[in-house]
Order: sequence, then structure tokens, then C-alpha cells
Amino acid sequence: MLQVMANISIRRPNALGKAMARQKTESLALSMEAKLGIRWHWKGDQLTFDTPRGAARGTSGTVSVDDSSVRVEIDLPLVLRGFRGAVEGKIHDELDRLLR
Repeated sequence: MLQVMANISIRRPNALGKAMARQKTESLALSMEAKLGIRWHWKGDQLTFDTPRGAARGTSGTVSVDDSSVRVEIDLPLVLRGFRGAVEGKIHDELDRLLR
């Protein structure tokens, strides 16, 4: 079965430096693991995640961290496509907190 995905792509400037942004990104991933059941791992400077169960099941993506930016890419499954605006707003809010 073909699954249609809605892509979300957000890039933000990173004034914290790579090490601090990675640390904060990992803290956020741990929180999302507890709340939403995401699975995640680092591959270089890219955190990759997926959600095998729960309300966000089927959602996957990456958070890439470098010295000057943080980039979030999320694929939403068809069932969550109608919530894209709300998800994108939540990501912007989390990035505001993350990059302080």
C-alpha cells in the first residue's frame, strides 16, 4: 500500500554552537520518547527518529545540527496530514525553546 506523506522542513539559525544544540536536541528527544514513544538515534550530527505506536504512529524524521543551523524534517503519515499546521506550529515553539 502506498502511503502519502506530508513533508515539513524547517531550518533555524543556531547561535548556541553545535555541542549545545546537540545536547538540547537530545534532551528534547528523550522527552518525546517518554511522551510519544519515539525511537531515536544519532548518526553523526543527525538525530533520526520514528514513531512505531501511539497517537503519532507513522511519523518519522530527522533533526540535523551544525555550527550555524538546526534543520528539522518530518514526514507525517496520511492520517495526520490534516494536523500539519498544528504540528508545524508546535515544532516552531519547540525550536524557540531549544535555541535560546
